[in-house]
Amino acid sequence: MKLLFERSSCRNFLEKKIPPNVLRLVLEAGIHAPTAGNLQPYSIIKVESNEARQGLAKMCGQSFIGRAPVLLLFCMDLHRNERWAGLEVAPYTVTSSFRHFWVSFQDTVICAQNVCTAADSMGLGSVYIGTVIDMPKDIQAMLKLPKAVFPVVLLCLGYPTSRPPPRRKLGVDAVVHSECYREMEDRELLDAYNEKYENVKLETTEERLEKILKVCREVHGEEFAKKCADRIKANGYINRAQHYFGIHYRADLMPDGNDEYLRLMEEFGFCWFKKYTPPSEVPRA
Repeated sequence: MKLLFERSSCRNFLEKKIPPNVLRLVLEAGIHAPTAGNLQPYSIIKVESNEARQGLAKMCGQSFIGRAPVLLLFCMDLHRNERWAGLEVAPYTVTSSFRHFWVSFQDTVICAQNVCTAADSMGLGSVYIGTVIDMPKDIQAMLKLPKAVFPVVLLCLGYPTSRPPPRRKLGVDAVVHSECYREMEDRELLDAYNEKYENVKLETTEERLEKILKVCREVHGEEFAKKCADRIKANGYINRAQHYFGIHYRADLMPDGNDEYLRLMEEFGFCWFKKYTPPSEVPRA
């Protein structure tokens, strides 16, 4: 319980290698995570060479990644099970099944979290890197991922120079619903987020205001942009939600690339969003 409550993301690592027996134990904990049908539809690419670590750091645009002695890339892997099925002469359509995409993604992340907790228990620090989703083709080429293997998340591992304090979270009363979903009152919801972020306020500058209003106009129109500007003026600062969705994780850019991701999924060998047609029924050219 102490490990889980005090866990925090570590971005500063000592120049100290992780002993092979420690790393092996951490990885063993990962593969003992629960998995649908006990099929383990994931693979972990272990990256330790300096050249590869620096390459991934450059791809992800975060230099600290290269300072972690071990990087673990967690991938959905339906290639291995497909090969197994073929060798045993068994039918296989998982790469065309949305429900199996869903559980494969879950299983991959559950495995990663097992590794993360195990690493903490061994005195290591870790941090998840989600930006691998922005360059799947580059990662595929670099790490020689076959079809039906897709990168999900990168985990940096190493001995921390220091452990940052855990960040505040929404409380149980805000996140857990008894028997059915409970819609919180407006004031209760705002209080829950204010407690989490301790009323974090971002100074209003012309550049920030211009950026957030541009996002508001593109997403919700001029009337909403004026409403946002009025709220910022009345408060005298940019609140956390405005900062997150208007400046940091920009709402106008969030949907960008949806079509490209669907195309990439097919290129990687996954066809979950199409009606399945057995090869025996595909018309010959």
